[in-house]
Amino acid sequence: MANDPALSLEDFVAALPAKHRLIGLDLGTKTIGLALSDLGLGIATPMETIRRKKFTIDADYLLALCAKHQVGGILIGLPLNMDGSEGPRVQATRAFVRNLAQKTDLPITYWDERLSTAAVTRTLLEADTSRAKRADAVDKMAAAYILQGFLDRLGFMGLDG
Repeated sequence: MANDPALSLEDFVAALPAKHRLIGLDLGTKTIGLALSDLGLGIATPMETIRRKKFTIDADYLLALCAKHQVGGILIGLPLNMDGSEGPRVQATRAFVRNLAQKTDLPITYWDERLSTAAVTRTLLEADTSRAKRADAVDKMAAAYILQGFLDRLGFMGLDG
């Protein structure tokens, strides 16, 4: 997309400062799941789920967390359809990124999040997690799943740490 400020994987990695964390986002219509990497960019940890309010409130909170946790880049799950096509949720995600990029200089990229919520929900079901706890945990765990996939790719490329 011509007006999409998100970087390619290679440009994103090149723009990352040394010894900073990455934050991963699972952007939903009502919530945003957050996960944080370690400084060595090897392990993603579920962080929290924020209830969406208004964009400015959500973005300011997110960027305050980024500053607090030495975040050097933002990874956002891109909810492609199973056939790889883009639907309304992808358009909403791209709009969020366009708006967020106007508020920060942090590099931003996307990561294909297909099946992340399904995989996390299946894991929680296998762990016999109650429905209430599942609902509370799935967004931040989906963010961790997305972020871990990216970190694993970085490690495979020899670009971690």
